[in-house]
Amino acid sequence: MRCVFAGTPDVAATVLARLLASSHDVAAVITRPDARSGRGRALQPSPVAALAEAAGIEVIKPTSLRDEDVLDRLRALDVEVAPIVAFGGLVPADALGIPAHGWVNLHFSLLPRWRGAAPVQHAIWRGDDVTGACTFRLEEGLDTGPVYGTVIEEIGPDDTSGSLLARLADAGADLLVETLDLIASGHAEPVPQVGESSYAPKLTTEDAQVLWQVPAFAVDRQVRACTPAPGAWTTIDGERLGIGPVVGTEGPDLAVLAPGELLVGKRDVLVGTLTDPVRLGQVRPPGKRDMSAADWARGARVESGTVLGPREGDDA
Repeated sequence: MRCVFAGTPDVAATVLARLLASSHDVAAVITRPDARSGRGRALQPSPVAALAEAAGIEVIKPTSLRDEDVLDRLRALDVEVAPIVAFGGLVPADALGIPAHGWVNLHFSLLPRWRGAAPVQHAIWRGDDVTGACTFRLEEGLDTGPVYGTVIEEIGPDDTSGSLLARLADAGADLLVETLDLIASGHAEPVPQVGESSYAPKLTTEDAQVLWQVPAFAVDRQVRACTPAPGAWTTIDGERLGIGPVVGTEGPDLAVLAPGELLVGKRDVLVGTLTDPVRLGQVRPPGKRDMSAADWARGARVESGTVLGPREGDDA
């Protein structure tokens, strides 16, 4: 089928690459406008835009899909279907009806579980054992359309949102192509969503501040959910410290540490929670690259008894 693909980040580019290798014809892609990134803060195209441009495909970068010029261009492309993956913007009603077979959204959850912008992050944070990806027909409601197909993926104890999303994008790419194949053959039969829905809003930087006053398992889930984005963090002496995935500890000989209190050793750094301490892995001091917690503590001369987190009177 002739299609226009909508998507923006790396996971969407993974899916676009699979679509380009299929029998379907990608007439154009729609992606978010160039954004500033890197140390120089130069404007950079999205991963989807970069891939499409390299493949010689037309790239449309609207600030809004409500723009009449964009809608006119979509009509002129005369596409049959519009697959969409992590586009990062709403598709208005005027655009939904342009392709003959509508917009097919690849979403990284098992709908109606985790509707919204950050389903993978919320699945990890809430301790789900299983998640997946599904294709559904986009409609005006938030991720409410009928489902064409699903794939299931277990969530491992060491999964971050980044590692899990990468696997889901790979499996989901195949699912999307299979869904388009079914639509083209006339055998697609989407079914209404059934069950209780849950909402997964985008995680903010404020959401990613580590709460040491909760059990160790909750700290672990929060950090993994926020890795790599928006990036878990805490503070030390009023300065922000990035936190990578932590490792749980247990045993009768563990030191009793208050929430946020550090125990600095030669090879590791423990930090207290409401229950058992956790072992810090990689950290990112202000203005520096990721490094092991032991190297950081040694270089910064961090002492045992130091407490992570906001001090009385801090805004953070």
